[in-house]
Amino acid sequence: MSLDKLKRLILNGESERLEFKKTTGQRTEAAKTVCALLNGLDGHVIFGVSDKGELIGQQVTNKTLEDLAVELRRIEPPAFPEIETMPVADDKKVILVRVNGEKGTYTYDGRPYIRHGSTTQIMPRSEYERRLLERLHATQRWENQPVPEGITIQDLDEEEIHNTLLNAIQKGRMDEPPRADTESILLGFKLIHEGKLLNAALALFGKSEKLYPLYPQFSIRLARFRGRDRLTDFLDNRTYWGHAFALLRRGESFLRDHLPIAGRVLPGKMVREDYPLYPPRALREAIANAICHRDYTAPSGAVAIAMYDDHLEVVNPGSLHFGFTPEILLRPHASKPWNPLIAEVFYRAGIIEQWGTGTLNIIKLCGENQNPAPLWVEQPGSVMITFLPSAFFYEETKEAISGFIANEDEETGQVTGQVTGQVTGQVKVLEFCKQPKTTKEIMRHLGLKHRESFYKNYLKPLLQQGLIQMTLPEKPNSRNQKYFTQIH
Repeated sequence: MSLDKLKRLILNGESERLEFKKTTGQRTEAAKTVCALLNGLDGHVIFGVSDKGELIGQQVTNKTLEDLAVELRRIEPPAFPEIETMPVADDKKVILVRVNGEKGTYTYDGRPYIRHGSTTQIMPRSEYERRLLERLHATQRWENQPVPEGITIQDLDEEEIHNTLLNAIQKGRMDEPPRADTESILLGFKLIHEGKLLNAALALFGKSEKLYPLYPQFSIRLARFRGRDRLTDFLDNRTYWGHAFALLRRGESFLRDHLPIAGRVLPGKMVREDYPLYPPRALREAIANAICHRDYTAPSGAVAIAMYDDHLEVVNPGSLHFGFTPEILLRPHASKPWNPLIAEVFYRAGIIEQWGTGTLNIIKLCGENQNPAPLWVEQPGSVMITFLPSAFFYEETKEAISGFIANEDEETGQVTGQVTGQVTGQVKVLEFCKQPKTTKEIMRHLGLKHRESFYKNYLKPLLQQGLIQMTLPEKPNSRNQKYFTQIH
Protein backbone atom coordinates (compact mmCIF):
# COMPACT_ATOMS: atom_id res chain seq x y z
CA MET A 1 0.00 0.00 0.00
CA SER A 2 1.33 3.45 -0.86
CA LEU A 3 1.68 6.16 1.78
CA ASP A 4 -0.95 8.32 0.05
CA LYS A 5 -3.42 5.44 0.03
CA LEU A 6 -2.70 4.77 3.68
CA LYS A 7 -3.40 8.41 4.56
CA ARG A 8 -6.72 8.29 2.69
CA LEU A 9 -7.64 5.12 4.56
CA ILE A 10 -6.86 6.74 7.91
CA LEU A 11 -8.93 9.82 7.03
CA ASN A 12 -12.07 7.63 7.08
CA GLY A 13 -11.60 7.07 10.81
CA GLU A 14 -12.16 3.91 12.82
CA SER A 15 -15.04 1.77 11.67
CA GLU A 16 -16.31 -1.79 11.47
CA ARG A 17 -13.40 -2.52 9.13
CA LEU A 18 -10.66 -0.32 10.55
CA GLU A 19 -8.99 0.08 13.96
CA PHE A 20 -6.05 2.21 15.07
CA LYS A 21 -3.47 1.27 17.71
CA LYS A 22 -0.86 3.75 18.91
CA THR A 23 1.84 1.08 19.44
CA THR A 24 2.28 -2.68 19.46
CA GLY A 25 2.07 -2.40 23.24
CA GLN A 26 -1.65 -2.73 22.52
CA ARG A 27 -1.16 -5.93 20.51
CA THR A 28 -3.43 -8.01 22.80
CA GLU A 29 -6.43 -5.79 22.07
CA ALA A 30 -5.36 -5.63 18.43
CA ALA A 31 -5.32 -9.44 18.19
CA LYS A 32 -8.91 -9.49 19.47
CA THR A 33 -9.83 -7.09 16.69
CA VAL A 34 -8.05 -9.24 14.10
CA CYS A 35 -10.10 -12.18 15.38
CA ALA A 36 -13.28 -10.10 15.07
CA LEU A 37 -12.39 -9.07 11.52
CA LEU A 38 -11.79 -12.72 10.61
CA ASN A 39 -15.31 -13.39 11.87
CA GLY A 40 -16.73 -10.51 9.85
CA LEU A 41 -15.73 -8.32 6.94
CA ASP A 42 -12.38 -7.54 5.35
CA GLY A 43 -10.48 -4.92 7.29
CA HIS A 44 -7.25 -3.48 8.72
CA VAL A 45 -5.58 -2.91 12.06
CA ILE A 46 -2.93 -0.19 11.91
CA PHE A 47 -0.23 0.31 14.54
CA GLY A 48 1.35 3.76 14.72
CA VAL A 49 -1.87 5.77 14.51
CA SER A 50 -3.47 7.57 17.45
CA ASP A 51 -7.15 7.29 18.39
CA LYS A 52 -7.63 10.68 16.73
CA GLY A 53 -6.24 9.41 13.43
CA GLU A 54 -2.79 11.03 13.72
CA LEU A 55 -0.09 9.21 11.76
CA ILE A 56 2.72 9.06 14.35
CA GLY A 57 4.49 5.75 13.68
CA GLN A 58 6.63 3.77 16.12
CA GLN A 59 9.98 2.04 16.41
CA VAL A 60 9.79 -1.31 14.59
CA THR A 61 12.42 -4.04 15.05
CA ASN A 62 12.50 -7.72 14.24
CA LYS A 63 11.47 -8.42 17.85
CA THR A 64 8.49 -6.06 17.43
CA LEU A 65 7.21 -8.10 14.50
CA GLU A 66 8.02 -11.39 16.24
CA ASP A 67 6.03 -10.38 19.34
CA LEU A 68 3.09 -9.40 17.15
CA ALA A 69 3.22 -12.72 15.30
CA VAL A 70 3.27 -14.64 18.61
CA GLU A 71 0.16 -12.75 19.72
CA LEU A 72 -1.66 -13.51 16.47
CA ARG A 73 -0.80 -17.21 16.83
CA ARG A 74 -3.21 -17.31 19.80
CA ILE A 75 -6.02 -17.10 17.22
CA GLU A 76 -7.67 -20.45 16.42
CA PRO A 77 -7.99 -21.95 13.90
CA PRO A 78 -4.63 -20.62 12.66
CA ALA A 79 -4.94 -17.48 10.55
CA PHE A 80 -2.25 -15.71 8.62
CA PRO A 81 -3.17 -12.04 8.03
CA GLU A 82 -0.83 -10.06 5.81
CA ILE A 83 1.56 -7.82 7.78
CA GLU A 84 3.25 -4.85 6.10
CA THR A 85 5.52 -2.11 7.46
CA MET A 86 5.78 1.37 5.98
CA PRO A 87 8.17 4.28 6.86
CA VAL A 88 6.34 7.47 7.81
CA ALA A 89 8.89 9.81 9.46
CA ASP A 90 12.56 9.64 10.42
CA ASP A 91 13.14 6.13 11.75
CA LYS A 92 9.49 5.44 12.58
CA LYS A 93 7.11 3.10 10.76
CA VAL A 94 3.49 1.98 10.81
CA ILE A 95 2.52 -1.68 10.86
CA LEU A 96 -0.45 -2.53 8.67
CA VAL A 97 -2.31 -5.81 9.37
CA ARG A 98 -4.63 -6.72 6.49
CA VAL A 99 -7.41 -9.24 7.31
CA ASN A 100 -9.63 -11.18 4.92
CA GLY A 101 -12.88 -11.78 6.80
CA GLU A 102 -15.07 -14.78 6.18
CA LYS A 103 -17.76 -14.72 8.90
CA GLY A 104 -16.00 -17.64 10.52
CA THR A 105 -15.70 -19.18 13.97
CA TYR A 106 -12.28 -17.84 14.99
CA THR A 107 -11.33 -17.42 18.64
CA TYR A 108 -8.58 -15.51 20.40
CA ASP A 109 -7.39 -17.11 23.61
CA GLY A 110 -10.46 -19.37 23.50
CA ARG A 111 -13.06 -16.60 22.99
CA PRO A 112 -14.76 -15.54 19.74
CA TYR A 113 -14.93 -11.83 18.91
CA ILE A 114 -16.99 -9.75 16.52
CA ARG A 115 -17.05 -6.09 15.43
CA HIS A 116 -19.95 -3.81 16.29
CA GLY A 117 -19.33 -0.50 14.60
CA SER A 118 -15.86 0.65 15.66
CA THR A 119 -15.72 -1.57 18.77
CA THR A 120 -14.64 -5.17 19.32
CA GLN A 121 -16.89 -7.33 21.48
CA ILE A 122 -17.18 -10.95 22.53
CA MET A 123 -19.45 -12.77 20.08
CA PRO A 124 -22.74 -13.89 21.66
CA ARG A 125 -22.77 -17.59 22.40
CA SER A 126 -25.89 -18.17 20.30
CA GLU A 127 -24.24 -16.56 17.27
CA TYR A 128 -21.05 -18.59 17.73
CA GLU A 129 -23.00 -21.84 18.03
CA ARG A 130 -25.02 -21.00 14.93
CA ARG A 131 -21.87 -20.34 12.92
CA LEU A 132 -20.26 -23.51 14.23
CA LEU A 133 -23.28 -25.57 13.14
CA GLU A 134 -23.13 -24.02 9.68
CA ARG A 135 -19.41 -24.72 9.45
CA LEU A 136 -19.93 -28.41 10.33
CA HIS A 137 -23.16 -28.67 8.35
CA ALA A 138 -21.76 -30.55 5.35
CA THR A 139 -20.53 -33.50 7.41
CA GLN A 140 -22.10 -33.31 10.87
CA ARG A 141 -25.77 -32.47 11.23
CA TRP A 142 -28.76 -34.08 12.95
CA GLU A 143 -30.31 -35.68 9.87
CA ASN A 144 -27.20 -37.58 8.75
CA GLN A 145 -26.43 -39.11 12.15
CA PRO A 146 -27.14 -42.84 12.68
CA VAL A 147 -30.23 -43.78 14.67
CA PRO A 148 -29.88 -45.25 18.19
CA GLU A 149 -29.25 -48.95 18.64
CA GLY A 150 -32.39 -51.07 18.44
CA ILE A 151 -34.19 -48.98 15.80
CA THR A 152 -34.59 -50.75 12.46
CA ILE A 153 -36.43 -50.56 9.15
CA GLN A 154 -39.36 -52.31 10.85
CA ASP A 155 -39.97 -49.08 12.77
CA LEU A 156 -40.67 -47.21 9.52
CA ASP A 157 -43.88 -46.80 7.50
CA GLU A 158 -43.01 -49.13 4.63
CA GLU A 159 -46.22 -48.34 2.73
CA GLU A 160 -45.32 -44.65 2.77
CA ILE A 161 -41.79 -45.47 1.55
CA HIS A 162 -43.09 -47.41 -1.45
CA ASN A 163 -45.71 -44.74 -2.26
CA THR A 164 -42.98 -42.09 -2.19
CA LEU A 165 -40.95 -44.09 -4.70
CA LEU A 166 -43.97 -44.45 -7.01
CA ASN A 167 -44.66 -40.70 -6.86
CA ALA A 168 -41.00 -39.93 -7.62
CA ILE A 169 -41.05 -42.23 -10.67
CA GLN A 170 -44.39 -40.87 -11.93
CA LYS A 171 -43.13 -37.30 -11.69
CA GLY A 172 -39.93 -38.16 -13.54
CA ARG A 173 -37.75 -37.27 -10.57
CA MET A 174 -36.35 -40.75 -10.09
CA ASP A 175 -35.66 -43.70 -12.36
CA GLU A 176 -37.28 -47.00 -11.56
CA PRO A 177 -34.70 -48.91 -9.50
CA PRO A 178 -33.65 -52.49 -10.34
CA ARG A 179 -34.79 -53.52 -6.87
CA ALA A 180 -37.82 -52.16 -5.03
CA ASP A 181 -37.51 -53.70 -1.57
CA THR A 182 -37.67 -51.25 1.32
CA GLU A 183 -33.95 -51.28 2.08
CA SER A 184 -33.02 -50.64 -1.57
CA ILE A 185 -35.44 -47.70 -1.75
CA LEU A 186 -33.92 -46.18 1.39
CA LEU A 187 -30.45 -46.63 -0.09
CA GLY A 188 -31.66 -44.85 -3.24
CA PHE A 189 -32.93 -41.97 -1.08
CA LYS A 190 -29.50 -41.87 0.70
CA LEU A 191 -31.17 -42.62 4.05
CA ILE A 192 -28.81 -45.49 4.83
CA HIS A 193 -25.10 -44.79 5.12
CA GLU A 194 -22.45 -47.44 5.70
CA GLY A 195 -25.16 -49.90 6.60
CA LYS A 196 -26.72 -47.63 9.23
CA LEU A 197 -30.18 -46.08 9.15
CA LEU A 198 -30.06 -42.26 9.47
CA ASN A 199 -32.18 -39.86 11.53
CA ALA A 200 -33.55 -38.42 8.28
CA ALA A 201 -35.25 -41.77 7.58
CA LEU A 202 -37.09 -41.54 10.92
CA ALA A 203 -38.16 -37.94 10.33
CA LEU A 204 -39.53 -38.90 6.91
CA PHE A 205 -41.02 -42.33 7.60
CA GLY A 206 -40.83 -43.14 11.36
CA LYS A 207 -44.04 -44.82 12.52
CA SER A 208 -43.40 -47.09 15.50
CA GLU A 209 -44.76 -45.84 18.82
CA LYS A 210 -41.47 -46.70 20.51
CA LEU A 211 -39.92 -43.76 18.63
CA TYR A 212 -42.01 -41.14 20.44
CA PRO A 213 -39.95 -40.96 23.69
CA LEU A 214 -36.78 -40.54 21.60
CA TYR A 215 -38.21 -38.15 18.99
CA PRO A 216 -41.08 -36.10 20.49
CA GLN A 217 -40.20 -33.30 18.05
CA PHE A 218 -41.83 -35.22 15.17
CA SER A 219 -45.03 -33.26 15.78
CA ILE A 220 -47.28 -30.51 14.49
CA ARG A 221 -49.44 -28.13 16.53
CA LEU A 222 -52.64 -26.81 14.99
CA ALA A 223 -54.86 -24.12 16.47
CA ARG A 224 -57.82 -21.99 15.39
CA PHE A 225 -58.17 -19.02 17.74
CA ARG A 226 -61.42 -17.20 18.30
CA GLY A 227 -59.96 -13.70 17.84
CA ARG A 228 -56.88 -11.93 16.51
CA ASP A 229 -54.23 -13.08 19.00
CA ARG A 230 -53.30 -15.96 21.30
CA LEU A 231 -54.92 -14.37 24.31
CA THR A 232 -58.34 -15.46 23.05
CA ASP A 233 -60.01 -18.85 23.38
CA PHE A 234 -59.48 -21.80 21.05
CA LEU A 235 -62.09 -22.80 18.53
CA ASP A 236 -59.95 -25.83 17.74
CA ASN A 237 -56.67 -27.08 19.16
CA ARG A 238 -54.85 -30.24 18.05
CA THR A 239 -51.40 -31.80 18.31
CA TYR A 240 -50.26 -34.76 16.21
CA TRP A 241 -47.12 -36.89 16.24
CA GLY A 242 -45.84 -38.75 13.19
CA HIS A 243 -43.52 -38.73 10.22
CA ALA A 244 -43.14 -35.84 7.80
CA PHE A 245 -45.67 -37.02 5.21
CA ALA A 246 -48.31 -37.72 7.86
CA LEU A 247 -47.77 -34.31 9.47
CA LEU A 248 -48.14 -32.57 6.12
CA ARG A 249 -51.47 -34.34 5.56
CA ARG A 250 -52.61 -33.43 9.09
CA GLY A 251 -51.87 -29.77 8.42
CA GLU A 252 -53.74 -29.80 5.11
CA SER A 253 -56.74 -31.54 6.67
CA PHE A 254 -56.90 -28.96 9.47
CA LEU A 255 -56.86 -26.10 6.99
CA ARG A 256 -59.62 -27.71 4.91
CA ASP A 257 -61.74 -27.86 8.05
CA HIS A 258 -61.32 -24.16 8.77
CA LEU A 259 -60.74 -22.26 5.52
CA PRO A 260 -63.87 -20.49 4.25
CA ILE A 261 -64.41 -20.11 0.51
CA ALA A 262 -65.80 -17.01 -1.22
CA GLY A 263 -67.37 -17.32 -4.65
CA ARG A 264 -69.28 -15.51 -7.37
CA VAL A 265 -70.97 -16.31 -10.66
CA LEU A 266 -69.29 -14.50 -13.54
CA PRO A 267 -71.60 -12.06 -15.40
CA GLY A 268 -72.94 -13.57 -18.61
CA LYS A 269 -71.57 -17.01 -17.76
CA MET A 270 -72.90 -19.92 -15.78
CA VAL A 271 -69.50 -20.32 -14.17
CA ARG A 272 -68.68 -19.90 -10.52
CA GLU A 273 -65.29 -18.58 -9.38
CA ASP A 274 -64.14 -19.69 -5.93
CA TYR A 275 -61.46 -17.98 -3.85
CA PRO A 276 -60.38 -19.45 -0.50
CA LEU A 277 -59.42 -17.12 2.31
CA TYR A 278 -55.81 -18.28 1.84
CA PRO A 279 -54.43 -20.19 -1.19
CA PRO A 280 -54.16 -23.89 -0.19
CA ARG A 281 -51.18 -24.57 -2.47
CA ALA A 282 -49.24 -21.70 -0.90
CA LEU A 283 -50.06 -22.95 2.59
CA ARG A 284 -49.01 -26.47 1.64
CA GLU A 285 -45.70 -25.14 0.34
CA ALA A 286 -45.16 -23.19 3.57
CA ILE A 287 -45.86 -26.26 5.74
CA ALA A 288 -43.61 -28.47 3.60
CA ASN A 289 -40.80 -25.89 3.78
CA ALA A 290 -41.16 -25.74 7.56
CA ILE A 291 -40.90 -29.53 7.82
CA CYS A 292 -37.82 -29.58 5.55
CA HIS A 293 -35.90 -26.65 6.99
CA ARG A 294 -36.78 -26.89 10.68
CA ASP A 295 -34.35 -27.56 13.53
CA TYR A 296 -34.84 -31.19 14.59
CA THR A 297 -32.38 -31.06 17.48
CA ALA A 298 -34.79 -29.51 20.01
CA PRO A 299 -36.98 -32.23 21.59
CA SER A 300 -39.75 -29.72 22.33
CA GLY A 301 -39.77 -28.21 18.83
CA ALA A 302 -42.76 -28.56 16.53
CA VAL A 303 -44.06 -27.06 13.32
CA ALA A 304 -47.11 -24.96 14.16
CA ILE A 305 -50.10 -23.53 12.29
CA ALA A 306 -52.06 -20.81 14.07
CA MET A 307 -55.18 -19.42 12.41
CA TYR A 308 -56.79 -16.19 13.65
CA ASP A 309 -59.72 -14.07 12.52
CA ASP A 310 -57.49 -11.81 10.45
CA HIS A 311 -54.30 -13.75 9.61
CA LEU A 312 -52.65 -17.17 9.58
CA GLU A 313 -49.18 -18.13 10.80
CA VAL A 314 -46.92 -21.06 9.93
CA VAL A 315 -44.06 -21.36 12.43
CA ASN A 316 -40.85 -23.25 11.75
CA PRO A 317 -38.70 -24.09 14.82
CA GLY A 318 -35.17 -23.01 13.99
CA SER A 319 -33.52 -20.03 12.35
CA LEU A 320 -32.36 -18.74 8.99
CA HIS A 321 -28.87 -19.91 8.06
CA PHE A 322 -26.11 -19.25 5.52
CA GLY A 323 -26.70 -15.49 5.54
CA PHE A 324 -30.37 -15.69 4.56
CA THR A 325 -32.69 -12.93 5.75
CA PRO A 326 -36.46 -12.40 5.33
CA GLU A 327 -35.64 -9.82 2.64
CA ILE A 328 -33.57 -12.32 0.62
CA LEU A 329 -36.48 -14.80 0.66
CA LEU A 330 -38.57 -12.30 -1.32
CA ARG A 331 -36.31 -12.47 -4.38
CA PRO A 332 -34.55 -15.22 -6.37
CA HIS A 333 -31.99 -16.96 -4.19
CA ALA A 334 -29.88 -20.10 -3.99
CA SER A 335 -31.25 -23.31 -2.52
CA LYS A 336 -29.42 -24.20 0.71
CA PRO A 337 -31.70 -26.49 2.74
CA TRP A 338 -30.80 -27.05 6.37
CA ASN A 339 -31.86 -30.70 6.05
CA PRO A 340 -30.85 -31.59 2.47
CA LEU A 341 -31.62 -35.32 2.78
CA ILE A 342 -35.18 -34.64 3.94
CA ALA A 343 -35.62 -31.88 1.35
CA GLU A 344 -34.34 -34.18 -1.42
CA VAL A 345 -36.98 -36.83 -0.65
CA PHE A 346 -39.73 -34.19 -0.51
CA TYR A 347 -38.51 -32.91 -3.87
CA ARG A 348 -38.52 -36.36 -5.47
CA ALA A 349 -42.02 -36.94 -4.14
CA GLY A 350 -43.15 -33.75 -5.90
CA ILE A 351 -44.00 -31.89 -2.72
CA ILE A 352 -41.45 -29.08 -3.04
CA GLU A 353 -39.27 -27.59 -5.77
CA GLN A 354 -35.53 -27.05 -5.76
CA TRP A 355 -33.40 -24.02 -6.63
CA GLY A 356 -34.80 -21.74 -3.95
CA THR A 357 -38.18 -21.23 -5.65
CA GLY A 358 -40.39 -22.17 -2.68
CA THR A 359 -40.85 -18.67 -1.26
CA LEU A 360 -41.33 -17.17 -4.72
CA ASN A 361 -43.98 -19.80 -5.50
CA ILE A 362 -45.78 -18.85 -2.29
CA ILE A 363 -45.76 -15.17 -3.28
CA LYS A 364 -47.01 -16.00 -6.79
CA LEU A 365 -49.82 -18.23 -5.51
CA CYS A 366 -50.90 -15.53 -3.04
CA GLY A 367 -51.07 -13.00 -5.85
CA GLU A 368 -53.21 -15.32 -7.99
CA ASN A 369 -55.66 -15.68 -5.09
CA GLN A 370 -55.66 -11.89 -4.50
CA ASN A 371 -53.77 -12.18 -1.20
CA PRO A 372 -50.99 -9.75 -0.30
CA ALA A 373 -47.51 -11.23 -0.27
CA PRO A 374 -46.91 -13.00 3.05
CA LEU A 375 -44.48 -11.70 5.64
CA TRP A 376 -41.42 -13.66 6.83
CA VAL A 377 -40.10 -12.81 10.28
CA GLU A 378 -37.18 -14.39 12.14
CA GLN A 379 -37.79 -14.62 15.87
CA PRO A 380 -35.66 -16.13 18.65
CA GLY A 381 -35.82 -19.86 18.00
CA SER A 382 -38.22 -19.77 15.07
CA VAL A 383 -39.06 -18.43 11.63
CA MET A 384 -42.66 -17.38 11.03
CA ILE A 385 -44.54 -16.72 7.82
CA THR A 386 -47.75 -14.70 8.13
CA PHE A 387 -50.51 -14.87 5.52
CA LEU A 388 -53.10 -12.13 5.14
CA PRO A 389 -56.61 -12.81 3.78
CA SER A 390 -57.66 -12.57 0.15
CA ALA A 391 -58.90 -9.15 -0.91
CA PHE A 392 -61.60 -10.85 -2.99
CA PHE A 393 -62.88 -12.59 0.13
CA TYR A 394 -63.34 -9.25 1.86
CA GLU A 395 -64.99 -7.68 -1.15
CA GLU A 396 -67.63 -10.40 -1.37
CA THR A 397 -68.22 -11.55 2.21
CA LYS A 398 -66.98 -8.94 4.68
CA GLU A 399 -70.47 -8.15 6.01
CA ALA A 400 -71.00 -11.83 6.82
CA ILE A 401 -67.69 -12.25 8.67
CA SER A 402 -67.79 -9.68 11.45
CA GLY A 403 -64.55 -10.96 12.97
CA PHE A 404 -62.61 -9.54 10.02
CA ILE A 405 -64.11 -6.10 9.91
CA ALA A 406 -61.99 -3.20 11.10
CA ASN A 407 -63.18 0.27 12.05
CA GLU A 408 -63.43 3.04 9.48
CA ASP A 409 -61.56 6.28 9.98
CA GLU A 410 -64.06 9.14 9.84
CA GLU A 411 -61.46 11.59 8.56
CA THR A 412 -60.13 9.56 5.67
CA GLY A 413 -63.02 7.22 4.99
CA GLN A 414 -60.58 4.31 4.76
CA VAL A 415 -60.19 1.18 6.85
CA THR A 416 -57.61 1.50 9.62
CA GLY A 417 -57.75 -1.99 11.18
CA GLN A 418 -55.11 -4.64 10.75
CA VAL A 419 -56.18 -5.86 7.34
CA THR A 420 -59.37 -5.20 5.44
CA GLY A 421 -58.75 -1.96 3.52
CA GLN A 422 -54.97 -2.33 3.50
CA VAL A 423 -55.11 -5.86 2.14
CA THR A 424 -57.42 -4.87 -0.68
CA GLY A 425 -55.46 -1.70 -1.41
CA GLN A 426 -52.04 -3.36 -1.46
CA VAL A 427 -53.24 -5.97 -3.94
CA LYS A 428 -54.68 -3.23 -6.15
CA VAL A 429 -51.38 -1.33 -6.01
CA LEU A 430 -49.44 -4.40 -7.12
CA GLU A 431 -51.79 -4.97 -10.02
CA PHE A 432 -51.92 -1.29 -11.06
CA CYS A 433 -48.13 -0.79 -10.94
CA LYS A 434 -47.15 -3.42 -13.48
CA GLN A 435 -46.24 -0.30 -15.43
CA PRO A 436 -44.49 2.52 -13.50
CA LYS A 437 -46.94 4.92 -11.84
CA THR A 438 -46.60 8.12 -9.83
CA THR A 439 -47.88 8.54 -6.27
CA LYS A 440 -50.77 10.68 -7.52
CA GLU A 441 -51.76 8.06 -10.09
CA ILE A 442 -51.78 5.28 -7.51
CA MET A 443 -53.77 7.32 -4.98
CA ARG A 444 -56.28 8.27 -7.66
CA HIS A 445 -56.63 4.60 -8.61
CA LEU A 446 -57.35 3.69 -4.96
CA GLY A 447 -59.64 6.67 -4.42
CA LEU A 448 -57.47 8.06 -1.61
CA LYS A 449 -56.76 11.71 -0.80
CA HIS A 450 -54.48 11.64 2.24
CA ARG A 451 -50.88 11.20 1.13
CA GLU A 452 -49.40 10.43 4.56
CA SER A 453 -51.96 7.71 5.27
CA PHE A 454 -51.44 6.24 1.79
CA TYR A 455 -47.69 6.03 2.32
CA LYS A 456 -47.97 4.48 5.80
CA ASN A 457 -50.66 1.88 5.03
CA TYR A 458 -49.96 0.97 1.41
CA LEU A 459 -46.73 2.15 -0.20
CA LYS A 460 -44.29 1.75 2.73
CA PRO A 461 -45.24 -1.90 3.51
CA LEU A 462 -44.84 -2.84 -0.15
CA LEU A 463 -41.47 -1.09 -0.38
CA GLN A 464 -40.24 -2.80 2.80
CA GLN A 465 -41.23 -6.20 1.41
CA GLY A 466 -39.45 -5.48 -1.85
CA LEU A 467 -42.66 -5.94 -3.85
CA ILE A 468 -42.63 -2.37 -5.18
CA GLN A 469 -39.51 -0.65 -6.53
CA MET A 470 -38.62 2.97 -7.26
CA THR A 471 -37.65 4.06 -10.74
CA LEU A 472 -35.25 6.56 -9.11
CA PRO A 473 -34.01 4.78 -5.96
CA GLU A 474 -31.09 7.17 -5.60
CA LYS A 475 -33.58 10.09 -5.40
CA PRO A 476 -36.45 8.79 -3.23
CA ASN A 477 -38.09 12.24 -2.89
CA SER A 478 -37.85 13.21 -6.56
CA ARG A 479 -40.94 14.79 -8.12
CA ASN A 480 -40.38 12.42 -11.06
CA GLN A 481 -40.43 9.31 -8.86
CA LYS A 482 -42.53 6.38 -10.02
CA TYR A 483 -43.17 2.92 -8.61
CA PHE A 484 -43.46 -0.46 -10.29
CA THR A 485 -44.28 -4.00 -9.23
CA GLN A 486 -41.15 -6.08 -8.61
CA ILE A 487 -42.75 -9.53 -8.09
CA HIS A 488 -45.90 -10.57 -9.93
